Amino acid sequence: MAELNERFYDFLTEEDEPRACKAIPDDACTNVPKNFTLNIANGTLTKLAEKIISPNLTLAWIMDFFGASSAMIGALVPVKDAGSLLPQLAVSGKIRSFAIRKYFWAVSALVQAFAWLAAAGHIFFGDEDSIPIVLLILLAVFSFASGVASVAYKDVIGKTIPKNTRGQMLSYRSTFGGILSLIAGVVLVFFIQEEADKSIYGFMFLFAAFLWFIASILFFMIKEERGATDGGRNPLQEIKAGIGLIKDETNFRNFLFTRALLMAVPLLQPFYVLVAKDIGNPEWSLLGYLIIVNGLANVISSPFWGKIADQSATRLMRISSFIAIGGGVFALLFYYASDWNLGFFAFLPVFFINGIAYSGARLSRKTYLVDYAPEDNRATYVSVANTFIGLFTIIAAGFGVVAQLFGLPAQIIFFMSLLVLAIVLSFRLKTV
Repeated sequence: MAELNERFYDFLTEEDEPRACKAIPDDACTNVPKNFTLNIANGTLTKLAEKIISPNLTLAWIMDFFGASSAMIGALVPVKDAGSLLPQLAVSGKIRSFAIRKYFWAVSALVQAFAWLAAAGHIFFGDEDSIPIVLLILLAVFSFASGVASVAYKDVIGKTIPKNTRGQMLSYRSTFGGILSLIAGVVLVFFIQEEADKSIYGFMFLFAAFLWFIASILFFMIKEERGATDGGRNPLQEIKAGIGLIKDETNFRNFLFTRALLMAVPLLQPFYVLVAKDIGNPEWSLLGYLIIVNGLANVISSPFWGKIADQSATRLMRISSFIAIGGGVFALLFYYASDWNLGFFAFLPVFFINGIAYSGARLSRKTYLVDYAPEDNRATYVSVANTFIGLFTIIAAGFGVVAQLFGLPAQIIFFMSLLVLAIVLSFRLKTV
């Protein structure tokens, strides 16, 4: 098994020289191939699970099936983001007080598995009228566990995966998970849609719970060396420390604002959907093509983005922003050329372009943060960054007023302007 891990690692990273274990403990160097393989297997399963039960797609679909109000469906993404991002600053200090941090991710994955198992149980045996509210509550539990896992995950990566291969590892997680997600998207939309009933949705939750359970076992198997436990703080102390980081570290503060501006890439997506509907009035069944196009963008671009991220995460931030701006220009041209009656399918390249940009933007900020944050305080840096983005997401929820007041083209231009600012600010970030 060890030899197989070595070959798998060498094949994906294309290493032809003695392994260079940058920025991880020397004792962890011999475990790199095993940890690399387990991490990719873990990520492949979680990416598939996230596609099967996705708050902004399949979960909204399921909630609508069970008669949820539009307000409740609209609360799915805010509950997911607030639940996963805002509590992180409060838990990061506790995580640091443990020498081995992988257990936090493994246990969090079990909580996520049991949340979806409970959802399946309620769909099969519970009161059907209460299913929407129960699913919303379980999503909040799931999201909180996701937030704890996020802090622990970046800390474990920093201790177990060399600096020069982290971007590639993250990209292969996305690539392999994206391949399976493509299959899942085709099955969900083209095979299940016409015959949907509550038992099918119950089995979807069961399958997602199973994937999270296996992912927990795989992460538990990662070989993590004991780390520093100095500086463990209670939540109030951790919040004060986080505020101190933002005040004292100019580069970290610039990163937070750059990362916030990069949120314009995923925030563009729902408005592209509105443009597509405005142009072609596509039926619900065509949503399957959006899943496939986004999945293809992720699968195709991730391997390239991984290598660029390992070379320069800030360069990838700029490339991703430029690509997203290009997609915005395409969308604007298409919007004003609506008299050509090109239809929905001619607009699909916009989603492909934005999917490629989003894949790069996510990978760039993840890689930069793990590489930049000091080993003995990485959990705090991660939690501060995620809490900051959680607050920004709440503010961003009001950005839609631009479209209401000035129209969709103005909304797209607004987000493109944010990406221009992200490019400018990225030049002020230190090279790590």
